[in-house]
Amino acid sequence: MKKIYISGCGGMLGEAFYEVFGAGNLLKCTDIDVNAPWLTYLDIRDLDAYRKDVADFSPDYLFHLGACTDMEYCERNPENAWRTNAMAAENAAYIANELGIPLLYIGTAGIFDGHKQLFDDWDTPNPLSCYARSKYAGELFVREHVRQHLVCRGGWMMGGGPAKDKKFVQKIMRQLAQGKKELSIVNDKFGSPTYTHDFAHNVKVLLETEYWGVYNMACDGLTSRVEVARAILELRGLQDRVAISEVPSSHFREEYFAERPPSECLVNAKLKLRQLNTMRHWKVALKAYLDDYYPQA
Repeated sequence: MKKIYISGCGGMLGEAFYEVFGAGNLLKCTDIDVNAPWLTYLDIRDLDAYRKDVADFSPDYLFHLGACTDMEYCERNPENAWRTNAMAAENAAYIANELGIPLLYIGTAGIFDGHKQLFDDWDTPNPLSCYARSKYAGELFVREHVRQHLVCRGGWMMGGGPAKDKKFVQKIMRQLAQGKKELSIVNDKFGSPTYTHDFAHNVKVLLETEYWGVYNMACDGLTSRVEVARAILELRGLQDRVAISEVPSSHFREEYFAERPPSECLVNAKLKLRQLNTMRHWKVALKAYLDDYYPQA
């Protein structure tokens, strides 16, 4: 049994980590949004409070999951984005070093600029938005200052169901639940869906081997927003009843104005070379996600 402190554990990814690591380990899970009985309050931006809470628990590992992932909010509130995504990661690094424990930091495919289709673990990031820049700053600090670190980069996250998923899959499922017969889907964005439970399981594999470093960790298979939407319709048996209207990203420019790369496709090169890749194909993971969180009547 290990003692694991998980900060920023109130979201879709935190729920998966709670379930995957909860069996056989002693967890302390915190978040600024206490939305589950297994959470207690902690603001990762407050170094003194963060340091005391972790030290009092005396964990074997520190998992730093907290981040501000709303890209438009980050553009409107850059100071808070930098405090939450970059400086809070620095706080975690200080604490991990003080306690002499490994640190897990969650990276993102969004740090790449999309100038090519596929990005492996060694490609040089070039973040375009405030969100991406602040997340990459946090990644760099962890990589440069914590000896035993894991930086695991996810792609288009899916998980948590209606209660916690604020991303693409839930937006599609909400429209279907509302009875929409036509979906407007962008046709110029490509990426790697990443099921939160697959992600947490693969992190567990890495921790067991203690191969520290930076890892791309997305589900296998590269795809587009349109293809993901079509897969959802097929899995729900709605492909003949709901139409997809393909539109350019500019169609949603007013709502989603933060700059996004045309491609965020990740290749799990290091995981595969070490024979540690347990991420399923995104279509398999998508089916598992829908079956688990969106049961059909």
